Amino acid sequence: MATIPLTKRGAEKLKEELHQLKTVERHAVIQAIAEARAQGDLSENAEYDAAKDKQGFIEGRILELESKLAAAQVIDPSSLDAGGRIVFGTTVDLEDEDSGAKVTYQIVGDDEADLKLGLISISSPIARALIGKESGDVAEVVAPGGLRHYEIVGVRYR
Repeated sequence: MATIPLTKRGAEKLKEELHQLKTVERHAVIQAIAEARAQGDLSENAEYDAAKDKQGFIEGRILELESKLAAAQVIDPSSLDAGGRIVFGTTVDLEDEDSGAKVTYQIVGDDEADLKLGLISISSPIARALIGKESGDVAEVVAPGGLRHYEIVGVRYR
């Protein structure tokens, strides 16, 4: 099984979700199923069907999270020393050469990516274009809107 890169923060979020599903959600859906069963005929019981569907989703998500955490390679960006090169976990300051717009991104695992928070997936086109580069380099990114050029202004490991 291939390893799944995660930041320390991302692994903690997955562990929290797994804990929530196992300790709260699983018990709540079991209670809902028991209450629906108490109503009698299960063949026409919408509450029972909905609770069983939810139970299936929860159990599937638990298995998915356990699998991801088992295969995870947890990387702490603050302990990295890549010699100024961009690697997984790096926080990068970029300037769009065309518009002059400045953005800051951290390269994270697929499960923790959130563009609104400046967290981009390692498998995204911009992250793939940045990996291995260093401050002062220009990255060419093939974006849906066409080719973009970003100057790398800063590289931080935090």
